[in-house]
Amino acid sequence: MYAVVGCSRCGNLWLVRDPRASETARCSRCEKTHRTAKLKRFFESEDRDAAREARAALLAKKRGDSEAFAAVDHVAELERAVEDAGVDDREYLEASGLDADAVFDAGSRAEGNAGSTPSRKEIVRDAVEEAAEPTEEEIVAYATEHGVPADAARDLLEKLTRRGELSESRGRYRTL
Repeated sequence: MYAVVGCSRCGNLWLVRDPRASETARCSRCEKTHRTAKLKRFFESEDRDAAREARAALLAKKRGDSEAFAAVDHVAELERAVEDAGVDDREYLEASGLDADAVFDAGSRAEGNAGSTPSRKEIVRDAVEEAAEPTEEEIVAYATEHGVPADAARDLLEKLTRRGELSESRGRYRTL
């Protein structure tokens, strides 16, 4: 059972699942705790989508947008329209000047999906350790072979040296 209920403090309308099952409910806007038995129920239904639709209709009426709401068949239709609208994540990241693949890889690693692909930083560190002559040219060549752009490899080499993770002496690098 779902009920559309209203807050007596701020006028917010929200859905409560099975209002008889819990003693209290908290307003999602002002966070006031209400006794569910005393909450005004504007609509009740066994169907969650029907309750969502009723809440949407009540909010539209409250704002004077009943005619606009009537023009839309169902709330689910709006959800589909929102999913289809706008740009996807890749387009947004690339338009912002970011490397979308690097962002997705970082997200994967942050979510614990390690083992997929090494980071650019890891590739540069590996290049330093595996190179016979760890010069900037060899490190950059190794990194580009493993998918790191040359400019990014040079920048990372400089940053790692500044941070003290690598040292450079007479044009040769080593890990610390």
